[in-house]
Amino acid sequence: MGRWNAEHIMNKSNKTSSGSNQPVPASPKATVYLIDDHPMIVKGITLLIDAEADMKVVGGSSVWTVALKEIQQLKPDIVLLDVTLGNANGVEVLKNLKVHVPEQKVLMLSMHDENLYAVRAMKAGANGYLMKASATDEVPVAIRQVLKGEVYLSVTMSKRMMAQLVGQKTSEQDPLTALSDRELEVYQMVGDGLTTRQIADRLFLSVKTIETHKAHVKEKLHLESANELTKHAIQSRP
Repeated sequence: MGRWNAEHIMNKSNKTSSGSNQPVPASPKATVYLIDDHPMIVKGITLLIDAEADMKVVGGSSVWTVALKEIQQLKPDIVLLDVTLGNANGVEVLKNLKVHVPEQKVLMLSMHDENLYAVRAMKAGANGYLMKASATDEVPVAIRQVLKGEVYLSVTMSKRMMAQLVGQKTSEQDPLTALSDRELEVYQMVGDGLTTRQIADRLFLSVKTIETHKAHVKEKLHLESANELTKHAIQSRP
């Protein structure tokens, strides 16, 4: 939002110095870029944001490489990023985005339980995390909060993260939280029905590396076989 303020001040200064009595134009709307591969959700969120007086959607893509180029060109005030993309993992996309545009504000959107992804997203550089189930009412609120320089989390997640910071154990902890980001990514792809070779090709890793990740996942989730892993991963899908 700083660049909008700077432009507004500059315009006001120019008008004052020229002696013009023309009214100062309203401050430009905050610009939003969407990275999501669910067309209906994108359409709904776009309509929701564009209906607000102080924000608008300026672009979007479901392809990470395209999104990065457009973000660098458009310089949006905030990016709304889906945790689960068809061609990439949202947390990994976030990490890459922060490497190329470190100052970019990002609000994560997800259908997944925030207990599993919110902490990972915040550690990767997100400025907030919002469940899509509550997005209808909360998207504008969350955007404004992040643009003010604050972090947006649900009340439940805020309490959980505070408990973790002070060393308290939460009563209900998803076993999947024990997985590393890469292990979780592999686990999800197994649930999507991808073979080891397909996962390796998509992540640009060797088959052996993927097998190692799968072995670690089975160990951490106390699963005995590849079939148990596949069944577990399918059942955990949102």
